[in-house]
Amino acid sequence: MLEVRQLHISRGGKPVVHGVDLDVAPGEIVAMLGPNGAGKSSIVLALAGAIPRSQGKVRLGDLTLDGLTPDAVRRAGLAIVPEGHHVLGNLSVHDNLRAAAMVLPAKEVESAIERVLVTFSELKPRLEHLGRSLSGGQKQMVCMAQALLARPRILVVDELSLGLAPLVVKRLADVLQSVAADGVGVLLIEQFTTLALRLAQRAVVLQRGRTAWSGPAQTLRDQPEILQASYLA
Repeated sequence: MLEVRQLHISRGGKPVVHGVDLDVAPGEIVAMLGPNGAGKSSIVLALAGAIPRSQGKVRLGDLTLDGLTPDAVRRAGLAIVPEGHHVLGNLSVHDNLRAAAMVLPAKEVESAIERVLVTFSELKPRLEHLGRSLSGGQKQMVCMAQALLARPRILVVDELSLGLAPLVVKRLADVLQSVAADGVGVLLIEQFTTLALRLAQRAVVLQRGRTAWSGPAQTLRDQPEILQASYLA
């Protein structure tokens, strides 16, 4: 279980997140929604250990994630798929995966890569291709494979569908559902709200760095005006 309590974040001296609470249970997909500037990306960066938190507690099971480096956060069991499907363009797909597997013991690296390639079989013929030669969908597959290498307990995905073709989005959405079915908690940050609410069991709507609404995703599917109000406010 990922538990976030009273999370406050400031960036450039300006408060951008104000007292957000968040839970993600094993096997659950939670959608985090809201307009640009609502604080979603700042929360992702704080969870990853990439930026500091002003206040608040983040726990993953029995572990407190306060003050951990990004590598330590990954070792604790929280993995991030960042926005923008960034890969190292001058490295092969195989070396991109090896670089992400550095948090694992050396003897486990290749077996972990083989395991994620079962999920992303499309990457097998491209293992020696440079990252810069890949399509956007292939790059996103590499990013998701990197995040899954260390068998995380919580997977945070920032903008799964951004810039991708519908067939690729469906493929990646199927992977997310499979990951959740295996007991991994998923926090999905997604501008394509129809997709997010189709995948999620629960949703959190942010507005200007605060929680505007939290509850079952089905409620937002049935009452879209709740979500519309947060985007128009």
